[in-house]
Amino acid sequence: MKKQAFTGKWEKRWHPLRSEWIVYSAHRNSRPWQGAEFIKVTPVESYDPTCYLCPGNKRISGHVNPSYRDVFTFENDHPVVGMEAPEVTSDGFYKKEKATGIAKVVCYDPRHHVTLSQMKLEAVVQVFATFQKEMIAFEKDPAIKSVLIFENKGEAVGVSNPHPHCQIYAVDFFLKFVEQQIDITKHHYDNTGKNIFDEIISNEIDDGVRVIAENKSAIAFIPFFARYAYEVMIFPKKRHATLISLNHEELEDLVSVFHQVVRKLDMNFNNNFPYVMSIMQAPVDGNNYEDFRMHLWLQPPFRQPGLIKYLAGPEIGAGNFMADTIPEEKAAELQAINLTDYNHEQ
Repeated sequence: MKKQAFTGKWEKRWHPLRSEWIVYSAHRNSRPWQGAEFIKVTPVESYDPTCYLCPGNKRISGHVNPSYRDVFTFENDHPVVGMEAPEVTSDGFYKKEKATGIAKVVCYDPRHHVTLSQMKLEAVVQVFATFQKEMIAFEKDPAIKSVLIFENKGEAVGVSNPHPHCQIYAVDFFLKFVEQQIDITKHHYDNTGKNIFDEIISNEIDDGVRVIAENKSAIAFIPFFARYAYEVMIFPKKRHATLISLNHEELEDLVSVFHQVVRKLDMNFNNNFPYVMSIMQAPVDGNNYEDFRMHLWLQPPFRQPGLIKYLAGPEIGAGNFMADTIPEEKAAELQAINLTDYNHEQ
C-alpha cells in the first residue's frame, strides 16, 4: 500500500464516470458552521401499529400485509409509474409521454427498527437474492427497458418510513446516469482500447489506500474521485452488466463486502448511518452491454456526525461538486475500524 499525505487543499480531480472536475478543500471542513441544525436520529420500536410496512398492518390501499417473516415485496400503492398509465398527446417543441412501468417496495425484515447493517449476513443475502429474482422477471418483460433498485436510509435523506425497505422502479426509458456511464465507457474504449471500469478497479487495487473491504470476488472502495465524504462503490470483480448473471457465490461475496461497508459506516459515528444506495445496472432492453459493470453506489450525506453535505451554488448552479473532505482520509477512518467490535446484530 502506497503512503500518501492527505492534504486535500485546493485540489481538483477528474471524475471519469461523470466527465467533470471535483474540487477538494478538506482544510475547510473545520470552518465554523451556522445556519443549519445537526441531524439527530429518532429511535424507533420493533413494531409500529401505524406503519404501513409492518406485518399485519393495513396499507393506504386497503390491502393488509401478510404476517411475513423475512423479505416481503409488493407493488407500490403510490407508484411513480404504472402499466395502466393514461395515454397523453404531445405537440410541438415540448414532449410528453405516458409514464409506463412498475414500481415495487421490498421490505427487508418484519422488524420495524432494524437495518441491513444490523441484520445477519444470511438475511441480507436473501434480500439481494430477491433483487436478482426481480431483475430476472423484468428482463423478460418487453415493456421494461431499465431498472433502478434504490434505498433511501435515514432521516437525513428524507426517508418517509424508517421500516427497513427499498424501492424498485422498472421503467420504459433509459436511466440518465447509467446511460451516461455507458456512453462514457464507449468513448473511453474508442480512444484508449481499455474498459473504464476495469481501469478504475485496477487503480484502486494498486493504490490500496481507499479500499474498504475485499474478498475473492468483490471489492469496495471510496473512489479517488468521490464527491461525498463517505461515498463508496462496490463491484463484483468479474464483469457483470446486471445482478442477473452473478452466480450464488459471487452474490454472497458482493453482499458480504456490502455488509462490511455499512457496518463500518455505522461504527464510525456510532449510529445508523444514513445513505442513498443505488444499484447501477445496464438496461434490460435486449441489447448487449457487456462493457458496462454493475455496481452498488452508496452516497451518504454526512461529512461529520449529524452534519450533512448540503448542495449549494457550485453543485446546483454550476454542476461541479465542491468536497469538504479528501477521499483518502475518509477511507483511512473506515479501514481502521475492527468489525469484530460490532455488537448491534439483531
